[in-house]
Amino acid sequence: MSKRIGLFGGTFDPVHYGHVALVNSFLESHKIDELWVLLTPVPPHKQDKEHASFDDRKHMLNLAFKNDNRVSINTVERDLPKPSYTIRTLRHLLKEHQSVKFYLCIGEDSLANFDKWKDHRDILDMCELLVAERPDVSHEHVDKEIMNKVHFVEHKPVEVSSTSIRSLISDGKSVKHLLTPEVYKYIMANNLYQ
Repeated sequence: MSKRIGLFGGTFDPVHYGHVALVNSFLESHKIDELWVLLTPVPPHKQDKEHASFDDRKHMLNLAFKNDNRVSINTVERDLPKPSYTIRTLRHLLKEHQSVKFYLCIGEDSLANFDKWKDHRDILDMCELLVAERPDVSHEHVDKEIMNKVHFVEHKPVEVSSTSIRSLISDGKSVKHLLTPEVYKYIMANNLYQ
């Protein structure tokens, strides 16, 4: 049987307990053997002091998941043409790893807009979707062709966002409870988001 790998993409600016909980839910679904966190470069229009560099974000991801050998941080999107479209990344990965079965790992809120993703039908031809359930999101209006490729994963969302963390830090408020201790230390030591 081919190896089953989940792909979970984002800017992770910074990675927080909400991301960690999602990764754990995807892995505990037993649909995948391992998970690759795909670090997306920040769009050019967002390059300001509120954002951490690609290398800082990669370092924080490594710190957040260092104790789980089922998780690896993948930086392939740094070298692919911009903007970073999922379809482009998938084509590249499938060419490099032909014997792997990929699952795209997303939240149920992303599923609601999946038909707006670039070449979403082609994505469905290449992989299936692992979707973390959210109690407050409906997927009644999602196309049947999309739903046929969906595997729902039990998940208890942790209500936190990277945007709110950046904002709290710049306001001098504590975010210690929202981040793994190593990531928190790294942010403080490097004066990120201040």
